[in-house]
Amino acid sequence: MNKGIGLALLAVGIALIVYGAHSSDSAASHVSNFFTGSPTNKALWLLLGGIAATILGVVMVFVPARKT
Repeated sequence: MNKGIGLALLAVGIALIVYGAHSSDSAASHVSNFFTGSPTNKALWLLLGGIAATILGVVMVFVPARKT
């Protein structure tokens, strides 16, 4: 069960990272980067959420569960 959830989180995390990378390369992000020095909040949240979901998915898939 945990491996299935971990694989789903891994897939969603990778998709969010790809979508965030594309979003940070958009015209709105370039305008925001010109005026503020950083990409849009949407792009940052997509990238951060994708990284977090990917890390959690990798941990759930590859770290064995404790048996009590």
